[in-house]
Amino acid sequence: MDAQADEPQSVEQSQKREKVAKNIQEAHEEEERRKNVEKNEEVDPELFSCLLQPIVADSDIDYIGIRRLLLYRKAQSGVHRRLEWRCNGKGYAAYRNFINRPRNWESLLLQSQSSTPNQSGRWIASPGPLSLLLEVDSLNSSRDLRGSSQARNSFSSSTSDNDHRFDRSRRKTEPAYSFVGMHCIFDQCKVAVTVLKFGHMSSDLLAYGAADGSLTVCAVSDPPSVTKLLIGHSKDVTDFDFTANNQYIASTSLDKSVRVWDLSKGVCIRVIYGVSLQWCIRFHPVNNNFLSVGNANKEINVYNFSTGRLIHKHVLEDEVTALDHDHTGQLLFCGDAKGCIYTVGMNSRTGALSRLHRNRNGSKRKSPVTVLQYRTFSLLARGPVLLTCTQDGSLAFFSVALEVKGYLTLRCSLKLTPRVHRIRASFCPLLSLEKGEYIVAGSEDSNVYFYDLTRPRHTCVNKLQGHSSSVIGITWNHGENLLASSDSGGTVIVWKRAKTSS
Repeated sequence: MDAQADEPQSVEQSQKREKVAKNIQEAHEEEERRKNVEKNEEVDPELFSCLLQPIVADSDIDYIGIRRLLLYRKAQSGVHRRLEWRCNGKGYAAYRNFINRPRNWESLLLQSQSSTPNQSGRWIASPGPLSLLLEVDSLNSSRDLRGSSQARNSFSSSTSDNDHRFDRSRRKTEPAYSFVGMHCIFDQCKVAVTVLKFGHMSSDLLAYGAADGSLTVCAVSDPPSVTKLLIGHSKDVTDFDFTANNQYIASTSLDKSVRVWDLSKGVCIRVIYGVSLQWCIRFHPVNNNFLSVGNANKEINVYNFSTGRLIHKHVLEDEVTALDHDHTGQLLFCGDAKGCIYTVGMNSRTGALSRLHRNRNGSKRKSPVTVLQYRTFSLLARGPVLLTCTQDGSLAFFSVALEVKGYLTLRCSLKLTPRVHRIRASFCPLLSLEKGEYIVAGSEDSNVYFYDLTRPRHTCVNKLQGHSSSVIGITWNHGENLLASSDSGGTVIVWKRAKTSS
């Protein structure tokens, strides 16, 4: 009897010992988990960014600074976001959609808003919370451009400016690129406004050239006003550029002349006559005494800004229709009438030019390049990039290899409907680590369109309505809160970007 009474007691004691051991093990696990959390919270974002992006002897300081800033921001937010995320094998695309979810994503049910002139530029909201995560099927690994091997792949997409066949309910809200409407309108010009630009490092100074040869200088601050009207060209203004201090403007025209204007006095101080149509012009970014001009005689002419004398001439294989410098001034990118892109080396001291590379147009139809725009950094290419636009509606996005003296590698391309006018395009501001590569462009159907070049399908993500004729010119101000667009009817609209909480 005593043996039978002792047996239940021993079983009960063993169960107690097992329970105590389990509690001790859980306590150890909880302590280890707490230490790991504290260790992650102690990550120094500044040290993290410096270790991942060190400075080497021949590195570009601007590029290093931008990379460290982006890495610093990513280190601050990445730790906490990853702690609350459970991947469950869905990969990067699902994680990206999760961290971009709205605050009230579990109960969000918004209807698509129509775009009107008074309330244009609203980005379409997603209809429900599940679409953010179910979109993983379409955002497969081929779209993950953050991988080093996959980032080298390029794709081509074909769409039209008014292609609205895609499912709007699957779009994500992009508040960083939404607009609250029109900031101001300039309608003094009665002919097509062919080109417009904001002043160098300026958010207030705006100038635009028209088909009647006039140049108009405006101030877009409250109240907006026209400050100068520059009259001198007898035909269309094809291009112009500001000096670094915004004191002078140099312009080209179809009247075969280059004119230099003093903005403080509103007068032309120098005229350089040519023998062919003058298509494009740029000041050297480091040495503003050099003025590069491309013309229909297949030449790139470098002039001395102070004297107006020709310093150097370089001949290409066709009409030079577009120009842009890199940030160092050592590279000059040129586009010709057959869609080819040339990389030309430039000596910042002497102005001498030397041809380095040529990127041929692969399409059968040869169309002139209307836009060349250089940017020092892009998340898509992890370095400097070049945007090109041709008159037949082709947008191309190249990465620039500075170590190979400006060699261009095609990252992605987009085919729009062919244009009659020389319609221009521009990069959108780089506002977030999580978004794609956005381009804004005009169109023949009177709308301003935004495209995401990282989307193989449904690249058109938004449009601005308000113009009554073909939109030709596009430009951002330095603060990147204002977007100016011009049309063939002579109207210039300045759009105001919505403020975001981020």
